[in-house]
Amino acid sequence: MTNRNTAQVTAVLGPTNTGKTHLAIERMLGHRSGLIGFPLRLLARENYDRVVAQKGRDKVALITGEEKIIPAHAQYYLCTVESMPTDRTVDFLAIDEIQMVGDPERGHVFTERLLGARGSKETMLLGAATVRPLIQKLIPEAEYITRPRLSQLTYAGARKITRLPRRSAVVAFSAGDVYALAELVREQRGGAAVVLGALSPRTRNAQVEMYQNGDVDYLIATDAIGMGLNMDIDHVAFAEDTKFDGRMPRRLSPQELAQIAGRAGRHMNSGTFGVTADCSEFDANVVSAIEGHVFDPLRSMFWRNGDVSYQTVRDLCRSLERYPPYPFFMRKRDGEDHQALLALSRDPDVVERAGSRARVQLLWEVCQVPDFRKTLSESHTTLLTQLFRHLTGPLERLPSEWVGQQMKRFDKTEGDIDTLAGRIAHIRTWTYISHRSDWISEPRYWQQIARAIEDRLSDALHERLTQRFVDRRAAVLVRKLKDHENLLAAVTAEGTVSVEGHRVGQLQALTFIPDTLSGPTAKPVLTAARQVLPGELTRRVAWIRSAPDDKFKFGDRGEVIWRTARIARLEPGRDPLSPSIRIMVSDLVSANDRNAVETRLTNWLDARMRSSIPKLIALRKLEAKGAARGIMFQITEWLGTMPRILVDDLLKTIDEDGRRTLASAGVRFGTQSVFMPDLLKPRAASLLGLLWSVYHQDFPNDAMPPAGRVTVVQKEGVADGFYSAIGYVRLGGQVVRADMTERLAAVVRKASRKQPFAVTSEMLSLAGVGHDKMNAILSDLGYRLAGEKDGVPIFLRRRPKNAARWEANKPSRGVEARSRWRESSQVVVNHQEKDRPESPFAILKSMDVAD
Repeated sequence: MTNRNTAQVTAVLGPTNTGKTHLAIERMLGHRSGLIGFPLRLLARENYDRVVAQKGRDKVALITGEEKIIPAHAQYYLCTVESMPTDRTVDFLAIDEIQMVGDPERGHVFTERLLGARGSKETMLLGAATVRPLIQKLIPEAEYITRPRLSQLTYAGARKITRLPRRSAVVAFSAGDVYALAELVREQRGGAAVVLGALSPRTRNAQVEMYQNGDVDYLIATDAIGMGLNMDIDHVAFAEDTKFDGRMPRRLSPQELAQIAGRAGRHMNSGTFGVTADCSEFDANVVSAIEGHVFDPLRSMFWRNGDVSYQTVRDLCRSLERYPPYPFFMRKRDGEDHQALLALSRDPDVVERAGSRARVQLLWEVCQVPDFRKTLSESHTTLLTQLFRHLTGPLERLPSEWVGQQMKRFDKTEGDIDTLAGRIAHIRTWTYISHRSDWISEPRYWQQIARAIEDRLSDALHERLTQRFVDRRAAVLVRKLKDHENLLAAVTAEGTVSVEGHRVGQLQALTFIPDTLSGPTAKPVLTAARQVLPGELTRRVAWIRSAPDDKFKFGDRGEVIWRTARIARLEPGRDPLSPSIRIMVSDLVSANDRNAVETRLTNWLDARMRSSIPKLIALRKLEAKGAARGIMFQITEWLGTMPRILVDDLLKTIDEDGRRTLASAGVRFGTQSVFMPDLLKPRAASLLGLLWSVYHQDFPNDAMPPAGRVTVVQKEGVADGFYSAIGYVRLGGQVVRADMTERLAAVVRKASRKQPFAVTSEMLSLAGVGHDKMNAILSDLGYRLAGEKDGVPIFLRRRPKNAARWEANKPSRGVEARSRWRESSQVVVNHQEKDRPESPFAILKSMDVAD
């Protein structure tokens, strides 16, 4: 790109669909080298692909803010206007959509290119005829070629959304309005593609392809379609003619309306435009201007000083505010990069770091990192500050670890449309940064990472848009209904309910779950589906009544599963051993069939409990008196395993007959727990954990230890009550099965008789942990670290713990009481035993005592 010279400058001016871009490409390829600046990354990429097809990849370069493909021997450059290289000399140079010199946001960039960008042999300016007076003032020697529109554009008046012709584009000016219109078209016509400026090129292309392929007949868009999207649109309907321009709502000019309306009719096919929804009809003068392509000329253009000073940050700010050289130049005042510079210049650390000409220039380059969300939020300013600090730090590079962390934040494909669009905007900023090879190590690697994330997000966004705004089924059904045909419905063996061959819902066990249905098709579709459901439901009830017990199983949250589908769920009863069953059936199931299903599942549940926990069921019916009866009641409340400390008082008063009665029922009294060994088996423990969870409506995730494991790490947030129900005791951050806890306690107790004692391999084996975990376990068993002997830790017994922790976890009746149990703190009370002259601690005087 060279400065102004004596080479020919040609302005090719005319409305949309006049073949201006095609002409420029042909002229460029007639030279040995060339460069074209486009207003959109999408257009640059589209024409790059076109030139590659003719000249080969090794001769063609693509340069945008977010994508750079520059072969070593490139001759032709397709760029965005902002990314046009200023250090390359080419024979031919063109600027597309030159009338954008009048754009408040980007006009100053087009003006700078108009003033300074030239080809050594030929320069071509492409755009609307409205820019001609400005070109004449700046380039008097320019020649002009006027291009007539290849097809006719005609005003068609107002139409309702529901009466728009096929191959229509509906235009609104906010994402919310676009979504609302797309949902309306989906309900009435089966779906629409969506195009907004916030979409990534990949998502936008996917949506456009869906429209071009005929998957949908309607396109809902913002004015983003006004440039660069050449599609088979027959009619453009304006749902609004007013937009918010960043400062205030304003009515679109006839030129702006024409730019959008011109998307209708391509090549030799004529098109129409009109209004719809709440948009008022255009007046005769506006219609005449659009149809005749006659508009008021541009009287001014936006400009910002490009010859900035890098002496100091203050000098840079002042140079950007220099007044323009011509009265028809309007100074650009609020550029995003300029606002970012002003924000960063208020940071004393930034100003101090920008202490040289090179650093000031670097600061300005950092401020030009785009915010694709177009909000210039505080988070973007913070990012720019971080970039500058890293680039002026010891490495003078962006740390790779930090770059990876920043990108990883946005590598998530879950979320709604707006969430995904926001992530795409963020990652596009990082795509831009990754192309600054002087800022970042391994730029190609990070470019690939950023592009892969953007592609994943773009594909996910396209999927969400399609799911929300496209219903191919509805399009077929609407046609059937218009022809007054009966709709045919069926249910497959897998339970899929279809109408006219299109899925409309799923029969899961005895529940019909319709797909989202709305609009004029909803009622007749559901009516057709309901006609075939009663017979299928009756058959399924018969299968359930005759099904053997092994055909039912529990889900993770108390559901009863039949044929992989939920048929009922357990709900809290009067106590943990008495859950109730609530069946989950369609309202099409008769009352008699409901009762039959409920009876069958109740019988199954009773049989399951009798086979899995027979001794606990028998215990609650045991004839016992006095203290034995009290202990029996507490054990059943705790589902078979409980802290011994809570029944110590009762055990002091129980008689021998009572002990024998409980022992014969399978109850064992340990020093730590009262438990029933038969309930520690995996099948019983699994059911008991579920019963506890149902009663307390607390379903901890992945809290059940694997079958056969006697010790596992305690999961954070899981209540002691749950572990007790499944037969485990919490010890020092671990949970240990009750029987192994007793065996471990017995071994430790024996060792402690000869105080002090050291941990043995037998203790470690029983506990299932290493030395690093054993200290905490012994602490919960009532021992403390007393010191070391010959480098080996030794322990002593301390005074027994009180019952505070377990009283807080004691089962209670009622929802509030259950909630208190579930939320209670898990406190381990450690008591220090004071040294007494006659105690075994006296022998420690000759040892190294731990602090």
